[in-house]
This record gives sequence, structure tokens and C-alpha cells, in this order.
Amino acid sequence: MSDTRRRVKVYTLNEDRQWDDRGTGHVSSTYVEELKGMSLLVRAESDGSLLLESKINPNTAYQKQQDTLIVWSEAENYDLALSFQEKAGCDEIWEKICQVQGKDPSVEVTQDLIDESEEERFEEMPETSHLIDLPTCELNKLEEIADLVTSVLSSPIRREKLALALENEGYIKKLLQLFQACENLENTEGLHHLYEIIRGILFLNKATLFEVMFSDECIMDVVGCLEYDPALAQPKRHREFLTKTAKFKEVIPITDSELRQKIHQTYRVQYIQDIILPTPSVFEENFLSTLTSFIFFNKVEIVSMLQEDEKFLSEVFAQLTDEATDDDKRRELVNFFKEFCAFSQTLQPQNRDAFFKTLAKLGILPALEIVMGMDDLQVRSAATDIFSYLVEFSPSMVREFVMQEAQQSDDDILLINVVIEQMICDTDPELGGAVQLMGLLRTLIDPENMLATTNKTEKSEFLNFFYNHCMHVLTAPLLTNTSEDKCEKDFFLKHYRYSWSFVCTPSHSHSHSTPSSSISQGILLSFVDNYQTAQLLALILELLTFCVEHHTYHIKNYIMNKDLLRRVLVLMNSKHTFLALCALRFMRRIIGLKDEFYNRYITKGNLFEPVINALLDNGTRYNLLNSAVIELFEFIRVEDIKSLTAHIVENFYKALESIEYVQTFKGLKTKYEQEKDRQNQKLNSVPSILRSNRFRRDAKTLEEDEEMWFNEDEEEEGKAVVAPVEKSKPEDDFPDNYEKFMETKKAKESEDKENLPKRTSPGGFKFTFSHSASAANGTNSKSVVAQTPPATSNGSSSKTTNLATSVTATKGSLVGLVDYPDDEEEDEEEETSPRKRPRLGS
Repeated sequence: MSDTRRRVKVYTLNEDRQWDDRGTGHVSSTYVEELKGMSLLVRAESDGSLLLESKINPNTAYQKQQDTLIVWSEAENYDLALSFQEKAGCDEIWEKICQVQGKDPSVEVTQDLIDESEEERFEEMPETSHLIDLPTCELNKLEEIADLVTSVLSSPIRREKLALALENEGYIKKLLQLFQACENLENTEGLHHLYEIIRGILFLNKATLFEVMFSDECIMDVVGCLEYDPALAQPKRHREFLTKTAKFKEVIPITDSELRQKIHQTYRVQYIQDIILPTPSVFEENFLSTLTSFIFFNKVEIVSMLQEDEKFLSEVFAQLTDEATDDDKRRELVNFFKEFCAFSQTLQPQNRDAFFKTLAKLGILPALEIVMGMDDLQVRSAATDIFSYLVEFSPSMVREFVMQEAQQSDDDILLINVVIEQMICDTDPELGGAVQLMGLLRTLIDPENMLATTNKTEKSEFLNFFYNHCMHVLTAPLLTNTSEDKCEKDFFLKHYRYSWSFVCTPSHSHSHSTPSSSISQGILLSFVDNYQTAQLLALILELLTFCVEHHTYHIKNYIMNKDLLRRVLVLMNSKHTFLALCALRFMRRIIGLKDEFYNRYITKGNLFEPVINALLDNGTRYNLLNSAVIELFEFIRVEDIKSLTAHIVENFYKALESIEYVQTFKGLKTKYEQEKDRQNQKLNSVPSILRSNRFRRDAKTLEEDEEMWFNEDEEEEGKAVVAPVEKSKPEDDFPDNYEKFMETKKAKESEDKENLPKRTSPGGFKFTFSHSASAANGTNSKSVVAQTPPATSNGSSSKTTNLATSVTATKGSLVGLVDYPDDEEEDEEEETSPRKRPRLGS
């Protein structure tokens, strides 16, 4: 016997009356000692594990459907199905089942499982009464027939007997002839009885009866009977809808008449199940399981027949991508593919794999790239649904396509950039499409589903591609909304003006924007007051936060080169609290990494300032923003992040010491003082010779070597991660002894007293944004601004990155082996040292 004959897919019916795929394997009928009888065994083809072990019970009703399907119920609400790859294998197993039950293999159904009382009652009946006697099919007998059909529904054995009687006598066609007569005579009472009869026959749940009722000859009369529900004052017009309103559109002529008939039948049966039949009660919920199976396997057959006709699919793709195709035709083609992909979900996994590989071979992704950029909203929506099926099936297939495409196309027309632009362009007030697209993007950039082999690492290749070709498109709205550079705004609006026309209201349009006069704002907020734009920025921040958690050095490089955290924290000024919280969450994820490169970037750029301002502006209100900010500082305290603790206490404690409803800030002060004492004790215990120039020079050199190693490591991956620090100062520039260090420290403390934060209202302090968007430095604003090159149109300095400006600013460029809180002061004497030209960031 060939192996494929017994190849089967095992299905179980879930609580939602949908078939769940349990796996593919090979079936056999074997005597099982533990079960004391012949049983059906299915072993998985992948690993040989047992997928199914089911004893062939003499009283279980097995049904054979569509030549390749066997369905039965093992217990209440537990239905099983075996779907065979070949008809021969199904026939062989069916013969085994019938042999155990003593049945003729020519039948398509065996007896139902009956309870003891039913069995005893029917054993007392004469053997000749194996079928139910049906009344003659006449108008005056309709009430009697309706009562009979309704009465048998509670009895499994009587349902089976009635189904056999209806099948053997061709009774259904006779009933439908009576329906036509009742309609012609306007016999309302008879029509109401026919509704009960046809509905009851559907609830018999027999595939053999469905084959008759849903044939081309009978189905419209069945629908007609179901229009006359006695509970309705006026009959429904289902037939009118199916024949006149619901038009069957062949995007490409279907020459196979069997396929066309199967499509018509499936649509109409689905309509009966979803629209016509009322929601089943608890008692009736199992009556239509076979109807669900009928639709399910019809869809499988339709997809298989279409997939095998490559000429048909090739013609569909050709017209879809042809510029000459009119909009209406293209809309129909895209909707066809959307439904085609939806039907494919019914396929067995190996067939579904073949289906999507066929679509990929024919060029589904290039076609989607074209239609997703079209103006028609329905076309874009359908294309997005198709894209979601492809991403769910194989993110790697999509990633491979876009990376190959990048070698031949400009960034503007890359598929992922088209997807990002559609996310930006979503005109839905609730951004439903943007949320869907954001989820797909997150799947594509998630390293957890990226492949890794000995010859190829998808993660490094794809992330390098994404940050080089796509990240600037994703962050464009964010960078533009937090930019004070007119050129940058013009650049963005030039490329995305069609995307932003719906959010740029006259009061917020570019032509009416002027730089903010408030120093505390620092960077202009141009569109954030628009609710829809705030929602979009929140989605972008959610993706960027995901990147921080999963992309390590790629996102680190981007954040520092674009001074991205500073730009994000501008959104703390938004009137939309949810957006301010998204900005805060982004910073919280960065701090949560406890990465000293990030920590140094935050302290040098004084990036706690907008967070503390938001806390002070929030006042005494106890809300989510208050709790989130407190949690951020509590995390720093609990994790004892020393560099951040020192920065916060030294620069902001005066403003925060009045907050006493939590002990967070006092705890930070305590941690700071403990660390300071520990460092002093350690320093005092070190021999004086070790505190000389040599010791500190070596420490500086080690620190620079660490930075350079980090940069070189990342350049191997494609680009520098962080801008390097300055070259070490000449050895003679270092303080000669610890006393000089203490003198500098005292001078700094006296300066701090003069520069305490100004009180904006009784009991509160307000810090000013003394740093421009391109100066991520903690020094005096006047000296920094003088050294900062103007920002260019792409959101950062093209020659010198924002981070490079901050790191190579006059102060704080050298870090000792031990991070003394006041190291910056002694570095003030080193301003005349030569600078190292900062490396370009991409």
C-alpha cells in the first residue's frame, strides 16, 4: 500500500463549532488490548507520536462525507473527523468500521449511539418498523409532518430513522413542490408549517440530506421556505437578496463549471447558516455541526481547485499589476485575493504552505506593494488584510523579499516603507488601520521569529537593513513634531504632505507655525495638540519602545545619533496625557536596561529635566502620570544606578525634597551620600602614590579604550553605535593631587548655590530647558550653543551628530576609573585640549 493512501488530517470540533487541526499522520485499524477491541490509530508523520486512539464502538454513528472524510462523535460535545489525502484510503478505513459494526460499506452513515431506555423501547418494536412511516406529502398533511419532524429532534435514533426515510422516498423534493404551490395559493398557514419542517430537517444534521437540499435544483426553494418564520409579521426577502443584490463577480472567467457551482453553493449555505437560521439554543447547538463541516470542506475544495489552475492565478496577477486596469476591476481583484487567502486558512498545514509558496512565486508581494499605495481606501484595506495573512504565515518570507528589493529599488518604494506610510496616512479617527499595520511591523522586526543558521543570521542582516532604509520613515512624524528646524519640517512635509493633510489644521499648519518663545519648551511642538496625530505618535513610540527592548545596539546607535530621547521627551509637554506617558515609558525602558552608555547620554544631556518639570507641573494631583514618574525614580533607587542617582541628587534635589508623600527622593539622597562616603573612604585608604598622575592617566586611557572598542565592534556590523569621546588630554593636564580636586569641588558647590532652580510658585521649582535639540550636554547653555552646529534637514546634524556634539562639548569629556560625582569640575581646566573629529553617524 502506498504511504499516501492512509495519510490523514485529524480534526476536533471546538466549543465555537469550528474545526481545530490536531495534526497530520497515518491511520491504521488495529486491535488494541487496552481498549479490548478494534481501534483507529493515527500516528504523527513528524515524530511518530500518537495523535488519535479511538475504539470503533459498535453503537457509534460514523458518517462518510465527500469521499475523503469520516466524522463521528465520541462523547457529548466532542466530535472527531479524519480527512484523507486519497479516496482509496478513506474507503479502506470505512470498510473496517462497517465490518466491526456489521454494516454494508455502501451506506454513508451508521446507527447513532442510543441510551438504554431508547434501546429497550425500540427492541420491543417489531423488526419491520426500521423506518418511520411518513404521512403522504399533501397540503392537508403539512401540520402532521411538521409535528413529526419536531418530535424526533430529542431522540437520536428517531432522528436517524427519519433521515433515512426522507432520503429513501425522495421526500424533500416533494415538500419543495408543495412550497411552490403554497406560495402560488398564498397559503400562509402552509408556508409556516413548511418553515418548521425544513428547519427541522436541517437540524437532523445529516450530510446526505444536505447534498439534496443544497443542490442547484433545491437550494433556492429551501431558502424560500426559511423566509416564512411564523414569528415574523412579514416574510424576509432572502431569495431576492441572493439573486438580485448579491452578484457573483468573476474577476477572471472561471471555465470549470464544477468549481463555479461549488462557489455558488458555499456562498448560499454560508448565508443560510449566518443570516437565515436563528442563533441555536443550548439544546440545538449540536444540531448544525455537520452543516459547519459541509461549509469547511467545501472551502478546502475550492482553494485546492483554484490553486491547481495556475493559468487562472497568473492572469489574476497580471491584471492586478497592469497600470491599464481600471479602479473597479482592481478593487474586485484585490477583494478576490482577500477572500482567497481567508479560505486558505481551512487548508491543512502542508497544503497551506504550498498555497502561500505558490502566491509568492507568482509575485503576491510586488503586487501588494503597488496596490497598498493606491488612493482607493477599500483596495488599501483589502491589501492590508492580505499582507497580514502573509506576515502571519511567514515573516521570514516577507523579510527576504524586502531585503532583495532594497538592492534594486529606492527607499521610498520599498514594501515596508509603503506599509509605514500607510500607517502614517490612516484617516480613520481611531486609527484602526494604523494599529493593525503597527502590529504587522512589530512582527517583522521581532528577533524572536527570525531564523539563525550557520551561514546566515537573519537578525543582523534584516535589522541592518531596517535601520538603514526604513527607520527614518517610521520616525519622520516624531522628529518633525519635535523639531524647531524649519528646513526639517519642509523636508518632511514635502515627502508626506498627502499623508498629513488630514491632521494639519489651519491653526497648526506649517505656514502658521512660529518658533516657540518659551525657553522651557526648548523645541517646537507643531502638531501634537491634534488628537489624531498624538495617537499616531503614541503608536510610533510603542514600536520604538519595542525596539529598545529587543534590538540592543541598533536602536542605541539611532537614539544617540538622532538625540532621539530628547526629542521624545518634548512630548511630555503634550496636553494629551496618554502621549506624555508613552514618552515616559520610552525613557523608562531605556533606563531599565541599566546600560552605562545610555546613562551617560542621559546625564550629559540633562534629560531628566523635562520629566521633573512634568512632575512639578502635575502638582499634587494623584494620577497615572504622577505614579509613572515616581516609579521611574523608585526603580533607579532600588536598582542603585549610581551615575543616575548622583546626577539627580546633585542637580534636582532642591526641587524634589519637598515631595514627602513617598520616600523615593529621600532614599535617593541617602544612596548618594552613602556612595560618596564609600568613595571617600576608599580614596583615603589608597597610598598617595596611587593617587598621582599615572593612576588617573591609566584610568582615562582605559575608559577611552572601552569606548573605542565598542565603536569598532559595531562598525563591523555596519556602522558606529556611539560617537567617540575626545582623545585623552596630555598627561600634564591632569590635577597633580587630590587637594586640587577638592578645591575645584568647593568652587563648584559655591556655583551651584548661585544657580539653584528658580521657584515658579509657592512650594514648587521649575527647571528651564537650557539645552537645544542638538546639544545633549549638561553644561551652561551659552557655551554649548556657541559650539553647536545648525541642525540639517534630516532631523540631525549631517556632519556631526547630536550625540557627538554633546559628548565632545567642553565639559565632561573624560571619565575616571571611578566616577566621582564632581569629575566634571576638574575637567574645566582642560578646555584647550585638541579635539578628536567625531565620527559620522548614520
